[in-house]
Amino acid sequence: MVKHMTAVRIFSSLFCFFLCCHSVIAQTTPNIILIIADDVSWDDLGCYGNKAIRTPNIDRLAKDGMKFTNAFVTSSSCSPSRSSIITGRYPHNTGAAELHTPLPAHLPFFPELLKNKGYYTAQVGKWHEGEYTKRAYDTLIAGKRNGDGGEELWLSMVRDRSRNQPFFFWLAPFDAHREWEADSLNQPHDPAEIIVPTFLSDTKETREDIAAYYNEIARLDYYVGALEKELYRQGIHENTMIIFMSDNGRPFPRSKTRLIDAGVKTPFLIKWPKGIQKGSECHSLVSAIDIAPTLLELAEIKPLPTMQGRSFSELFKNPDHSFRNYIFTEHNWHDYEAYERAVRTKDYLYIINRRPGFANQGPLDAVNSKSFKALKESESKGTITPIQKDILLSPRPAEELFDLKKDGAQMDNLANKPTLASVKNNLKEVLSKWQKETGDTAPSDLTPDWYDRVNGKKTAVHNQRGEMPGKSLNADKINAKGAF
Repeated sequence: MVKHMTAVRIFSSLFCFFLCCHSVIAQTTPNIILIIADDVSWDDLGCYGNKAIRTPNIDRLAKDGMKFTNAFVTSSSCSPSRSSIITGRYPHNTGAAELHTPLPAHLPFFPELLKNKGYYTAQVGKWHEGEYTKRAYDTLIAGKRNGDGGEELWLSMVRDRSRNQPFFFWLAPFDAHREWEADSLNQPHDPAEIIVPTFLSDTKETREDIAAYYNEIARLDYYVGALEKELYRQGIHENTMIIFMSDNGRPFPRSKTRLIDAGVKTPFLIKWPKGIQKGSECHSLVSAIDIAPTLLELAEIKPLPTMQGRSFSELFKNPDHSFRNYIFTEHNWHDYEAYERAVRTKDYLYIINRRPGFANQGPLDAVNSKSFKALKESESKGTITPIQKDILLSPRPAEELFDLKKDGAQMDNLANKPTLASVKNNLKEVLSKWQKETGDTAPSDLTPDWYDRVNGKKTAVHNQRGEMPGKSLNADKINAKGAF
């Protein structure tokens, strides 16, 4: 009897070993984890030069993987940005160009294609791309069930997944979206030691506001580290790709809802030991619409014609390779009426504004912040600086042109400089052609302000929607990619 039981155990062990080996051999495509931080600017991480914030785990992704220095989202607004990522399309081509508008049923979503290929797919945390995206996931855990920061179920999700298939996880923490909830950290950031951007008033209240924002990023960083440890524990870290990015810039004035770097430049880190050289850096221009076709290619799936981006997987082996010539971004309604479009190269950024009569002071949560109140107080005292005054400026310029090599923070508008007329006209033509080819429109009856731009109170037209950009031309069914 003992000999029989021993033989059974040996056979069972060999059988399990065979299954494990077969699984490893069979999986030629990587597991993929896409972490999309909420309202985190690229330069608010240690690996991008911020020496005041503590992000050791995120920084390690950069050290052990590839750091992109010129990656951009398509919109400085949460849901339009995420809708672009999941579809590989520009916001006005998704049918969901404005905040909190759902994606239509007819568009394919890249996690859905992964699922059809045999991936186990899950979405955990912030979810506001619309009901139809449910079909893209085997498991969807939305809202605060995942903890205040949206990360508490990450480890159980990795542990409890199906073990006989590759997986894709869309991890969408609420950190660092207002309102702040992470001040109970064991080591909260000291307001006296944080970095105040030059466009904000350096006051006690502003420093407290930024320190609380740093704390939320630190909480997110902790869970990134815990997630990595679990991948190592399971022995799957070599062929698991971790992507870390943000949906738009920090929730402060002159960041979120702006088309300058503070609004649309994203931290973009990819760690994949099997496929990316450790400690590499890429300076090529990359757009968020390129993520979907890239991940599909890695999963051996041909991208669909609806996707306006293209795969940048070639950059993993050759990060110095030139990829994009142009990046296109847009700002549509986000609490306030807006229509801005931008095109950038590595050298210049050109922005047009079809609602120049309005200030762009940031979204509602920024207007209600301590930092915004400090700016208003500086204005009333006459101590406000020109770059701070830009936040409150009304009317705004209908055109803006920035020399990115000389003016990295985009503070000096050169649109009327005669020596740059040819540069401006060229970019203006490129942008206009992109708008025409992709079916972009600027309706006269855009969605109006739902809140007062100074005090944040609801307006008489609260909850009333206007016409979506691109709607009159059915832009959600136009697949033209525009200039690349």
